[in-house]
Amino acid sequence: MADLKRDAVVIGSGPGGYVAGIRLGQLGLKAAVIEKEAPGGVCLNVGCIPSKALIYAAKTYDKMSHADEIGIKVGKPKVDMKAMQKWKGGVVKKLTGGVGQLVKANGGEILEGTGSIEKAGADGYAVVVDNGGKKQRVITKNVIIATGSRPIQIPGFEVDQKRVLDSTGALDLDEVPKRLVVIGGGYIGLELGMVYAKLGSKVTVVEMMDSVLAGIEPECVKVVARKLKKMGVEVMTQAKAKGWEEKDKRAVVTVEAKDGSEVKIDADKILLTVGRRPNSEGLGLEALGVKVERGYIQVDKQLKTNVPGIYAIGDVVGGMMLAHKASKEAEVVAEVIAGHKAEMDVRTIPAVVFTDPEIASTGMTEQEAKDAGRTVKVGKFPFAALGRALSVNDTDGFFKVVGDAESGEILGVHIVGNGASDLISEGALAIEMGAVLEDVSLTIHPHPTLGEGVMEAAAAAMGEAVHIVNK
Repeated sequence: MADLKRDAVVIGSGPGGYVAGIRLGQLGLKAAVIEKEAPGGVCLNVGCIPSKALIYAAKTYDKMSHADEIGIKVGKPKVDMKAMQKWKGGVVKKLTGGVGQLVKANGGEILEGTGSIEKAGADGYAVVVDNGGKKQRVITKNVIIATGSRPIQIPGFEVDQKRVLDSTGALDLDEVPKRLVVIGGGYIGLELGMVYAKLGSKVTVVEMMDSVLAGIEPECVKVVARKLKKMGVEVMTQAKAKGWEEKDKRAVVTVEAKDGSEVKIDADKILLTVGRRPNSEGLGLEALGVKVERGYIQVDKQLKTNVPGIYAIGDVVGGMMLAHKASKEAEVVAEVIAGHKAEMDVRTIPAVVFTDPEIASTGMTEQEAKDAGRTVKVGKFPFAALGRALSVNDTDGFFKVVGDAESGEILGVHIVGNGASDLISEGALAIEMGAVLEDVSLTIHPHPTLGEGVMEAAAAAMGEAVHIVNK
């Protein structure tokens, strides 16, 4: 097959890869995007989108189960997992189909197969696309590696998607397990654990650290921990999963508790969510001399590796493994290749945990600001004091704004509560533009809305909140 020639080749079509392909086209460059599975990568196919669909379905079921609290009598709802999975699949199909169309509309193309990189003399690089033994070479001066990450496995819990599931398997169940053991109390484990707890599973979370959701604003985590307890989810911290065995048509999981004792837990399914590792193998990086540390490709602020013409973005370069980070890096790297002056100079990248209630954070936590030598003033405002929160019967949580005591600069915004994922963008904009507390507190927010909480928390940091007693 004759070689193709392209201005740039992107390996991987996730939120980093496909955005890079689109942006390259917008900048007048001909790009080829290589994908071994479905366009959209993990996020669109087996991650962000399908998980949020199931989270929404579980929350709807939970709301219907408690509708009598607001005077609506509907009887006990029933869960049809097969129908739910069909609906979720439809959501995913619409989005992944759109990815291919957008790349094509911008002058690019998606090539099916796995990609590996070889030197091609003065021509730059040859990216070999292997589609089931059928190979195609694409000659280019620029290669963007956007191969993402995959779930980490631990000894004794090899994923078979029957008893032991990773997040992909957990998103594809056609029936609700009666008993579910979740190994790993990070955001993926708690998001999916809460889905199945709402749908009727008896859920146990096993976490090695002192707390679930390590690294997230501790005060926010406490709110979610209370909700887990209220839902009947058992959380074992400072605990280690040792192994499991099949017994009488069930799995028996052995856990070493924090006191050193061994605990046996019956389960129908075991969900393994202990983190993710970068997909940097099999690309030919070692032969090219690309610097890789612990699997992560090393890049600078322009997403350049140490080898000219080779770039990398997204999970494979480390840092926050978030789709929106990868997308931003994709835009930057496309502009760099096109000769524009661009680099990753963002001040903050917001992060969201889609538990119930949701947690969303951007910027520094209060402790991080103090550790950085900043004198801070903090404002908090509870959802329970918001008319909108009361009127939608969802009052758990609070808003927290961390400001510099001297300049008033907003250093961090943290929200735990209904709609936190949608509310956090105001905080990200405030930090990115260098806003001070007065900028947010003096901005008129519409009433009654949840967004008023950000305004009130900023005012509370200055001792000027109206709808709570200032401390």
